Amino acid sequence: MYSLVRRYLKTAIVFLGVGLAIGGWMIVRRELWSEFPAPYVVSAHTHALFVGFVMMMILGVALWLFPRPDREDARYSPRLAELAYWLLTGGTATRVAGELLRSGVGALWLRIVVVTAGFAQIAGLAVFFYTMWTRIRPVGSRSREAKGEKF
Repeated sequence: MYSLVRRYLKTAIVFLGVGLAIGGWMIVRRELWSEFPAPYVVSAHTHALFVGFVMMMILGVALWLFPRPDREDARYSPRLAELAYWLLTGGTATRVAGELLRSGVGALWLRIVVVTAGFAQIAGLAVFFYTMWTRIRPVGSRSREAKGEKF
C-alpha cells in the first residue's frame, strides 16, 4: 500500500472521528438539554461521515485495489489522484467547519466559503473518477468469462 492510499484511508478515519464527535455532541444536546440541532450542524455531521469517511475510504480502497494502469494509458495520473485528495479533503474539512459556524453566523463571506467548499468536493470527486476511469477494466476475468465462468 503506497503513501497516497494510506493518506486517503487515514484521512477517512479522522473524518469518522470528527463525524462521531459531532453526532455525540448532537445527541447530548438533544437528550439532556432538549436542544435540537440546527440543519447546518446536521449537514456538517452528514458531510463528515458520508463524504469525509465513506467516500474517502471508498476512493482509497479503489486506488489501492483497481488494476494498474495500462502502459499506454495516458489518462491515469497519480498527480490527478493527489489533486483529487486535496480538493476533497480541503473541501470537506472547510465545509464541515463552515457548516458548524453557519449555525450561529449568517455572514455572506461564510456562505460563500461553504458554497466554494461544496464545489471543491464536487471537483475532487470528478477529478478522481476522471483519472480512475481507465483503471475500471477486466484484467484476468475476460479470459475466464470467455470460458463460461460466471461471477
